[in-house]
Amino acid sequence: MRRPRLALDPTDALALLGAASHVNLAWVGPDGRPGLRALHVAVLPGPPPTVVFHGSEVGEKQALLGRRVVLQAEEVLATIPSTFTDPERACPATTYYQSVQAEGVAEEVVAPEAKAAALEALMGRFQPQGGHVPIEAHHPLYAKAVAGVQVVAVPLTQVSGKANLGQAKPIEVRRAIIEGLWRRGLPRDPEVIERLRAATDRDPAPPTFFAPSGVTLHAWAPPSDADVVAAHLADAYWNSSFSQDDLRRAHLASAAWVVGRDAEGLCATARAISDDTKHAWIYDVWVHPRARGRGVATALMALLLDHPRLRGAAKIHLGTRDAQPLYRKLGFEEREVARFTHMERAGALRPDPSLRALKTVSEP
Repeated sequence: MRRPRLALDPTDALALLGAASHVNLAWVGPDGRPGLRALHVAVLPGPPPTVVFHGSEVGEKQALLGRRVVLQAEEVLATIPSTFTDPERACPATTYYQSVQAEGVAEEVVAPEAKAAALEALMGRFQPQGGHVPIEAHHPLYAKAVAGVQVVAVPLTQVSGKANLGQAKPIEVRRAIIEGLWRRGLPRDPEVIERLRAATDRDPAPPTFFAPSGVTLHAWAPPSDADVVAAHLADAYWNSSFSQDDLRRAHLASAAWVVGRDAEGLCATARAISDDTKHAWIYDVWVHPRARGRGVATALMALLLDHPRLRGAAKIHLGTRDAQPLYRKLGFEEREVARFTHMERAGALRPDPSLRALKTVSEP
């Protein structure tokens, strides 16, 4: 690779290949003609890691058996307008992405058990929720299908990946791009900001992400953090009726979720739901005892309130039993809800059978 700093770790490159919605497969046939197809694939861990896919026993893909092939996938992370860094010139416009390329020799999978395992891996990749009878070579549901379908395996001999996140740009350009992404606020922009910061971890945090010494604030958290946060919040007084799995799923579904980290790991979190225009609600604001009394909660809330999903809301709400001084500093005022009668209904319940019966009877 011409610029080694853009190289993905091989493990990350293989993960990108395995998570791709589709993979492009290229080959040159015996007659010298090139072929290119988009495929659904699964990656078996190996060693060596092996890409598998299926198809008809007749057709053009027969030409690739026994030949070296190339597999490629990419993920576009963000388009970067020129105006983020230059008021006039078009040249700075670019795209941030990551890509992977892998090579190997295509071979037909013949053993029924190996074919069934590859097909079950494809189901696991594209129907992870399950719900089907597992594919086994001699199961009455599948024996005929397994025998009649062609399965191709490509044991990988080379895997390389690339992530273009502006690592080569000067620090002032990277900061301008981070600020531009934060102000633009497309759905993936907070994630891209954190990927950019992680790729250039030598840089000090941009002003938007100011935090007390020893703590860094982050506009996006990886899904794995939801389990950590749920464990910390499980005993909070406001979560007494929710399980840890409820809390995990709530964080993953939030419109905005910001976290703080210190040398020991995650030390603060806050999330919100929002319709972007009328109302936003803040939930689950928490700071680890080791980080309290240093202004972490104030900095975390300031970042959350400036989040793209909250800054356009006409009203931002929260409920608290004991943190009124913190929120007053941030402009919140206590309100008595007297105009409307507050009503609520338990969710995640099966409909009342009597209501279902009544609806059935009343329908013509």
